[in-house]
Amino acid sequence: MTGLGSPIQGVTLYSFTRAFHGRQYDLEGLIRKVAADGMGPGLEIIGFSSFRGFPHIDDAFADWFQGLVAETGLVLTACAVNTDVGIRRDRLLTDDELIAAMELQITAAAKLGFPLARVQISLTPDSMERLLPLAERLGITLAIEVHAHHHARHDLVQALVERYEKLDSPLLGFVADWGTTTSGLAPSMVEAYRRRGASPEFLAAADALWNQYYDEGPPVDDASHGGRFGSFIGLAAQHGSPELGIDLAINATGLFGPARVESWRELMPWVRHSHGKFFGIDAAGEEPSVPVRDIIALLVESGYDGAVSSEYEGWHWNYWDDAFGIIAGEQALQRDAARAAGSQMVVDPERARTQLERHFGRSLSARPSP
Repeated sequence: MTGLGSPIQGVTLYSFTRAFHGRQYDLEGLIRKVAADGMGPGLEIIGFSSFRGFPHIDDAFADWFQGLVAETGLVLTACAVNTDVGIRRDRLLTDDELIAAMELQITAAAKLGFPLARVQISLTPDSMERLLPLAERLGITLAIEVHAHHHARHDLVQALVERYEKLDSPLLGFVADWGTTTSGLAPSMVEAYRRRGASPEFLAAADALWNQYYDEGPPVDDASHGGRFGSFIGLAAQHGSPELGIDLAINATGLFGPARVESWRELMPWVRHSHGKFFGIDAAGEEPSVPVRDIIALLVESGYDGAVSSEYEGWHWNYWDDAFGIIAGEQALQRDAARAAGSQMVVDPERARTQLERHFGRSLSARPSP
């Protein structure tokens, strides 16, 4: 990456989970809505969430899907695949079982035409090395999502960096999730807890505890994270809302990471895709809990020309506001931030496709053979 970057605007269909689950839109309708509202050109989809029967995809469906994407003028950026080691009731998957499950999903992502498969940090450096020959055969990038509570300096992430440096393959990298580098709890989440009966004192204490951890910095290992997780559960019990404890702990430590924006800089050589995680837009058009402007500025300064998928996660608790309007507001913020950084978000489909081919170093037109 040289010079200023021009990130590609995009969205993940995960942002519209409430509308999808509520049957306001089926897959085709949601893709057409994204295109009509100008939320592309980048399109990311979670395999198990949107594709019936995934990862078993037949040729007819793959042809239909790629035709729909082409017709709407969108450009595929990433297929999110799941690294679920705990899907059995009796035990965790063995390494061989996990690799087999990943191979099925990655092959399906490539068949659907995605240039990148987002994988998860349950995969070890050894697992990534084992999957590399498949990625090479299919011509698909494998990128582990760095998601709160992990961060650039976490032991697991550093171990992956060391292996990436050894393997020196452009097909291995990271997805930078902005939830790793938040600056506070989302006002909409606080409001949701208030509506569920949380007292003002409890909410103030939760905010103060999160800010304390922000000042201390992100957890250095999983044991440290576990201590923080437990402290939010205890806080809820202390304030008479034990039923909110686990939910608060999951959100406060798993969606709102306290790492600093600057920490992304050291991972940028391996960042292949970015999740524009956010939770809401205020009346001034800003994101009150995610430093969107600072993150976009860092991407631009780092020469990043890959895609940013707006990933609205306020839907988990916000059932009273329209997600489509919120996402449009966040994308407007991204575009303004890119202009302020001396660049622009790419919104033209043809430019996006050409730029992604340079970013990934290969053509995006041909479907690979399994």
